[in-house]
Amino acid sequence: MLVSIAGAGQVGRSIARELIAGGHQVTLIERDGSAIKQDKVLGAQWLHADACELASLEEVGLDKFDVAIAATGDDKANLVHSLLAKTEFGVPRTVARVNHPGNEWLFDDHWGVDAAVSTPRLMAALVEEAVEAGNLVRILSFNESSTHLSEVTIPAESRLIGRAIGELEVPEDVAPVALVRKNHPQAPRIDERLRAGDKLFFLTPYASEMDLASLFESDPDEEVEAQSSGSTENSGL
Repeated sequence: MLVSIAGAGQVGRSIARELIAGGHQVTLIERDGSAIKQDKVLGAQWLHADACELASLEEVGLDKFDVAIAATGDDKANLVHSLLAKTEFGVPRTVARVNHPGNEWLFDDHWGVDAAVSTPRLMAALVEEAVEAGNLVRILSFNESSTHLSEVTIPAESRLIGRAIGELEVPEDVAPVALVRKNHPQAPRIDERLRAGDKLFFLTPYASEMDLASLFESDPDEEVEAQSSGSTENSGL
């Protein structure tokens, strides 16, 4: 896959290295000559140019690329690059970095953005995931629709342990898309039984998030029963 990355700062270079490791062909576009450090990203093509200028994008042949990533530290530049990539060069897929959360509402199809990535939102989601196992966490939003990628980690005390994925009463418009067990991803087979620590990923419409979240909430009666059982054991009765 041919991928262009506008912005060769730390973020752009990190993305490039990951993609190259995955076997993709990457071209980095950077207007600041001092930021062009070819030894930092081996295997990438480099272009010293302004990613918001038509002439520069014509020079790199952006119309031949499969994905255009706008990864600069300037939200305005990321929007302009995405718009040019989509409308002038017909790039099938555009991904834009959102630096300031207050600008997130701008990053949609009107500006040619297929997917927007907000680092603060992703970090917040990771924090929530770490401290609130058992709660549904929204990982990624899709600009083209009200659908989100959501994740839940099955805690050790969950009443769902041992239940098959196909037995979960998920809303009809929610789609399980992946199961990650011990850091190994796999398809969420309907006969696969849940274990503590499993991570389930769902494509979830906004309207069904609350219903899906309630599925994984602990049962208060079960908590009371567990506490009573623990108190009995501790008393020696």
